[in-house]
Amino acid sequence: MSLVRLKIKGISYSQTQNGAYALILNEVEGDRKLPIVIGAFEAQSIAIALEKEIKPPRPLTHDLFKNFADRFDIVIKQVIIHKLVDGVFYSSIICERDKIEEIIDARTSDAIALALRFNAPIFTYKTILDKAGIYLKFSSKESEKDDSDDSIVVDEILQEGETVEIDSGATDGFTELTVEELNKELDKAVANEDYEKAAKLRDEISKRN
Repeated sequence: MSLVRLKIKGISYSQTQNGAYALILNEVEGDRKLPIVIGAFEAQSIAIALEKEIKPPRPLTHDLFKNFADRFDIVIKQVIIHKLVDGVFYSSIICERDKIEEIIDARTSDAIALALRFNAPIFTYKTILDKAGIYLKFSSKESEKDDSDDSIVVDEILQEGETVEIDSGATDGFTELTVEELNKELDKAVANEDYEKAAKLRDEISKRN
C-alpha cells in the first residue's frame, strides 16, 4: 500500500464535543484534509510544538519523552497513521537506536506531538485518506488570509455521515488589547502553564504583525 505524506494545517475547537479539538492534517501533494478529534491536553501539546516561541518553564510529557529519548540516543524516524476503525485512528511510531528499528503503537495525537518534536514526517496510507479524507469549506473571510496562517476556520467537517461544527474564532476579548498588553498576557499565561491561552494569544499577536 502506498503512503501519503501529511502536514499539519491547524487545530480548531469543537463546539459539539466539549473539550475536544480537531487536528487538521493536509496531504502534502493534494487538497484533501484528514480531520482527527483529539483532547485538550494533546491539542495544547501540539500547539506548543507548532508555536516555536512558546517555551514552557517545565517540560510537558511529550517534551520529557523527547529529553529521555535524546539521552538514550533514540530517534523517531517517522509516524504512520495505519488504521481507521469506527472513527478511531491508530498510529505507529518508527524509532531507531543503534541502527536497530522498532515499531511502537501509539495514540495518533501522541504520535503527532512527538513527530513535531523530532521533526519526523507524518504519513498515512492512501486507502485511509480515500476513506476519511475530505475537502473543507472555508469562510470567504478566511480565504483572504495568508495560507501560512496556522489557525483555520472550519465551517463543517463531514465525517462518517455526521456534521461536526468547528469554531476557532473565539478570542476571549483579546482583540481589545494592545500588542504590548497581549505580550504581557502571553508571558503570564506561559508562567502559569496555561498553554491553551498562550497559543490563542500568539495567534492574535501574529495577526497584528
